[in-house]
Amino acid sequence: MNIAIMSDSHDNIWNLRKALEIIKAENCGRIIHCGDFVAPFMFRELEKAGIPVHCVFGNNDGDKSLLTRFALQSSGLITIDSLIGELDLDGFSIAFTHEWIVAEGLAATGKYQLVCFGHSHQYMEKRIGDTLVLNPGEIMGKDGSPGFCIVDTLTQNVRQIAII
Repeated sequence: MNIAIMSDSHDNIWNLRKALEIIKAENCGRIIHCGDFVAPFMFRELEKAGIPVHCVFGNNDGDKSLLTRFALQSSGLITIDSLIGELDLDGFSIAFTHEWIVAEGLAATGKYQLVCFGHSHQYMEKRIGDTLVLNPGEIMGKDGSPGFCIVDTLTQNVRQIAII
């Protein structure tokens, strides 16, 4: 299954819409967002895509209560965890968070095949033991070219996708 990994959208609704068009065209079965949506209206865009979204809060997410309420009203399409999210897709184990220090610790457990994080706005892909650790960069486009990643859960192949 192809899954989209994104982070740090920071209210850039225009880049999020472009990303969601690509994600739908690539037939991604899930979206993981590693935090920093900022405003709840970003959840409305994610919900419109009709693809299940799993996410965590980032350090810039404002009204967490309102974000949680929007997620709960998404008819099950948006699942939000606080600090750490976990997902098992047909035996492919994933953990996701916002901060590197948490991601590094999750990867060190050896419990997951993929650990994703955000926060730095910088793409990073490395291995810690047998765990693939991935920062997809940023949707926002503040510190570089906006983009996200698509991961094939069967091959663990990672593709960086630029938002143009």
